[in-house]
Formats: sequence, structure tokens, C-alpha cells
Amino acid sequence: MSSARSTPTRRSVLGFSAAAAAGLFSSGRIIAADQAGEGPAIRPFSVHFQDEAIADLRRRITETRWPDKETVSDRSQGAQLATFKPLMEYWGSGYDWRKAEAKLNSLPQFITEIDGVDIHFIHVRSRHPNALPVIVTHGWPGSVFEQLKIVGPLTDPTAHGASAVDAFDVVLPSLPGYGFSGRPTSTGWDHDRIARAWAELMKRLGYNRYVAQGGDWGTPISSAMARQAAAGLLGIHINLPATVPPEVAAALAGGTAPTGLSQKERAVLDALMASGKNGNLAYFTMLTARPQTVGYGATDSPAGLAAWVLVHPGFAQWTYGNDSERSPTKDDVLDNITLYWLTNTAASAGRLYWENGARGSVIVAAAQKTSEIGLPVAITVFPEDVYRAPETWAKRAYKNLIYFNEVEKGGHFAAWEQPELFSAELRAAFRSLR
Repeated sequence: MSSARSTPTRRSVLGFSAAAAAGLFSSGRIIAADQAGEGPAIRPFSVHFQDEAIADLRRRITETRWPDKETVSDRSQGAQLATFKPLMEYWGSGYDWRKAEAKLNSLPQFITEIDGVDIHFIHVRSRHPNALPVIVTHGWPGSVFEQLKIVGPLTDPTAHGASAVDAFDVVLPSLPGYGFSGRPTSTGWDHDRIARAWAELMKRLGYNRYVAQGGDWGTPISSAMARQAAAGLLGIHINLPATVPPEVAAALAGGTAPTGLSQKERAVLDALMASGKNGNLAYFTMLTARPQTVGYGATDSPAGLAAWVLVHPGFAQWTYGNDSERSPTKDDVLDNITLYWLTNTAASAGRLYWENGARGSVIVAAAQKTSEIGLPVAITVFPEDVYRAPETWAKRAYKNLIYFNEVEKGGHFAAWEQPELFSAELRAAFRSLR
């Protein structure tokens, strides 16, 4: 075993600085563990931002200069003023970041340096014997906050109506450039490199057999792990899979729609075309081309950051917290946005799009080299996601597809929106690999 559980011997402060000279953004305590020659350090980590950082955020929100109201009655021009402004007002007065810190600090967190970059991760072991380790990867504009609600159902299934034999040990890493992970200072941190880092992380944790899960950016990263046949990896589960076949990809690029599509396949093609025409991928285009430019406004203005996060089509069905029973709640979303703000990672997180730029769409099979994946692949399709892959395309894309299921609810942020259902899907998807 690694020394992740070693007795803390000293403390040091890790700083993330949007205003380093003022010292406002000192964010986390790394507790150095006594390695005793056991290999690369895995250091316990806890979160605490200075009061001045919270006060600075609230001041900036109060001083927001607002644009005029949009000229349409829907969200086609972006976040609507009538719903967005009250959210910002709540963020600046009623929202409590300390509760978010408590959520994180209630779980075991660590930092380890891999390939020159500090990687932050949450690691929760199940109390049940023979639990299957799983590494779950978030995407943009998300973070580990997306996945906190699945920790309980996965690690303690008997408390959630499932069997102990379906228990998981859960590893939730923060992507490089996101949250409390380090910000790469050079290019090259693409999906393949992150996949190798994740394989090293699981090795350091002592896992010689495990599975991987991902949605959004987590899909190409988990897929890269499978394509690389990472040591110990048994298989992957993904949502937002790369299944679009070549002839459909050509049609989306402006070519002629292929003949012979089934009714369902044609409906998916039409939906993708409509999404593109409606500008739903404008954020993808801008981040792929000029992430640094986007970063200036999102780094300087809380309103700019929040509006930019909420432009993602995964938030199209979100009600801005008006339905307190529906996840993610208002506080859930603000936990996530505040993490971007306090860690000053709006620009560094966006660069993953730029790194992927030459490869192309994350949902196109050829672009993501799915034909090179030999390990078992499981897929769950959530009905409100931005892309609902047909099973026929999934079978073409992944030669070792062991599980495919279309569920009745949930969207792009599936673990956030439907944590119990999401957890049940992972249990079912990986049951044959235990």
C-alpha cells in the first residue's frame, strides 16, 4: 500500500493565486506524509480558503455591471437576465462556501505529483470486502463536486438498496488545470497523457485490477486508458460515447445525409444538426480556438464566469434552483462555480479543449479511435444528454461492447442529476467484470 494513510508530520500551505500579491487565495493544506522510502508521495489534503477570498468574491459580485435584457424570450442568446441575476444575488449574499468545504473535507482527499503536475483526488474505500476499485473522471464545466453524490451509493451499496457484492472503492481525481490539481505550464496535457497519469495514480494506490468511468471529457480519457490497455484496467463505462460513424460525421460537417438510416438513427442525426444550427456548440468552438481569451473575463468577473459555465447545453434543463427537489440544486451549481473562481482555473481548465483541437469531435468514433479499444466497454445513454447514441452505432464503434442501456431520466451531468440511477448503472455495467 501507498503511504496515503501515514501519520501527518508537517503542514504547508498550497496557494492558488488570482491575486497572489494580496495573498487572498491561499486554499488548501497539504499534509506531508512520512514516506520511509516507499515511493512517490501521496499527501493528505484539506480545503480552507481565507475569509478575504470569500469577501473579495462577494464584493466583485456586488459590483457587477449588468448588460441589458436579451431580446428573445428563451435562452438562445445565453443566460437570461431574469433568472441569472437572482442567482448572482444569492451567490453574493446567501450562499455559504464553507458548507462546500465541509463536503470536500468530509471525504479523504490527497495530492500526488505525476509527470510534473500535482494531481488532487478523493479516495474512499468501501467497508465491504472485495470492493471493485473505480476511477471516475469529470469534465467541463464540472469538477469533483459532480460526483460527490455517488460516493455513498457506490461504496456502501447496502445502505442504498443494493448488494454488498456490488461495492466499489472510489477514486475521484481533479483533471490537470481544474480545481486543486496543478495547472500545467506547458502544452501536451491531452487525453492520452491524462490517461497515463490516471493509470499511474491507480498503481500508486496499490490497485492491480480496477475499472474506469467517464462522461464529458471523462469519456475520451477513460477511452484512452482502454486504448492504451492500462495495466490492471478491466473495462470502462462511459456516457456521451464516441459512436458517430464516418458517414454521419460527414453529414454533420456539411455533406449529404446518408441513406439507409433507421428512424431512430435519423432522429439522432437531425437532433445533432439542429443543435449545431442553434449554436449549442459555440462554447466548444471558442474554447478549442481561444481558451486564453475566454479566460480573461471568466477570471476577472464572477458574473462572467457563471454565465460562461451555464452556457453549456448540459444546463439547458436546469431550473436555477427553483425546484429544490431537483439535483443539481442552486448550491450544488454554485459550489462548482465557486471552486473555479477560488482556484483561478477558468483559463487552465478550458485549455483541454485546445489540446483536443486537432483530434476533432469527442462523439465521433474515428476521431477518438474507438476501433483500437479491445477492452470491455459499457455505455449508458441518458435521455436529456446533448447526444443520445443509438445502440446500432455503439456496436459499430466498440467491438467489445458488453453493456448498453438507455435509461428514462438524467442528462449530461448524470452523476449529479441522478446519483442513485447512475450508481445502479455502474453496478450493472461492471458486474460481469468482478
